[in-house]
Amino acid sequence: MQYRRFGKTNLHLSVFSLGTMRYLADAENAQQTIEKALALGINHIETARGYGKSEEFFGKALKAGLSVPRSQLHITTKIPPTADADTMRRYIDESLERLQLDYLDCLGIHGLNTWEHLELLQAGCMQAVQEAIAAGKVRHVGFSTHGSLDLILAAIKTDLFEFVNLHYYYFFQRNAAAIQLAAEKDMGIFIISPADKGGRLYTPPQTLKDLCHPFSPLELNYRFLLSDRRITTLSVGPANPEELIEPVRLADYVDELTPEEIAAFQGLVNQQQITLETDKCSQCYACLPCPENINIPEVLRLRNLAVAYDMTDYGKYRYGMFENAGHWFPGMKANRCTECGDCLPRCPEELNIPALLEDSHERLNGKAGRRLWG
Repeated sequence: MQYRRFGKTNLHLSVFSLGTMRYLADAENAQQTIEKALALGINHIETARGYGKSEEFFGKALKAGLSVPRSQLHITTKIPPTADADTMRRYIDESLERLQLDYLDCLGIHGLNTWEHLELLQAGCMQAVQEAIAAGKVRHVGFSTHGSLDLILAAIKTDLFEFVNLHYYYFFQRNAAAIQLAAEKDMGIFIISPADKGGRLYTPPQTLKDLCHPFSPLELNYRFLLSDRRITTLSVGPANPEELIEPVRLADYVDELTPEEIAAFQGLVNQQQITLETDKCSQCYACLPCPENINIPEVLRLRNLAVAYDMTDYGKYRYGMFENAGHWFPGMKANRCTECGDCLPRCPEELNIPALLEDSHERLNGKAGRRLWG
């Protein structure tokens, strides 16, 4: 296991972190998963107030006795932005009680997803966090986000935070500017769910497997991230101890990309150019805003992946979140398009966006999705 400095926190975290949203079958499974993570060298455990009984299960495991001393563990929990300081004070104390901890190494403001959330920080929410830091209950503060790039950049520029948890993968590089700005400000950078949100790469389609050969798609995505020295740690969210083994196998592969890996990535680029031809959306976001609040770039990104790599199952999984996950995955489905034409003159590639939206809906519309903890 390799370890990296988590920005200005000066904590040294394992390059894989244990995310605890899915280990919730029961307290025994949670304890076994935590112990397996520790045995593999993981020293950072991330949970959240909103993850069901995750905090409680960790507290029980800690009380039962772990194989690693508390001083060698780094614990993060996440709490949503609150409208007032008193609520945040109460939430921090409740999390500490459930976790059976005297202090949090890191507190993340959970789901800083909208401009309204950013405004809440000024309404007293951060006052309570600063009080908790002064009292020794919290040592470092950051934020997690599923928001727009503009919002993420604005949150980073507040200089209120020491780390950021965000989405950034080979198949979603929209937040590259946020990665760069966070690195310039010496913030720790935590990548959310690279296996699942990064493309459901634990169950890749055969087309994608063939294109990535001799590597697996998951391996290439991990290497894309681990070779980037700006990134501190990647989340792994196992449902059981066994699901930790495959990702952590790559925990020492942190050097620059090899010529063979670079060639594999170039093959993926070539495949998009060949299959999408003039229908490829380059994710410039110039088409927004949409009068019907369709997240056009994200819809067309999912179409790109489905057409080029047969990542249709992943596309359906994410597309099903539209209209069902609130601010965690905002936007209306593509069939809301009225063909108003507002987006057409703004597209530098002159895409027939209404036609592509219609095709996307036909390809990807399935059952509605929701967040695991909504």
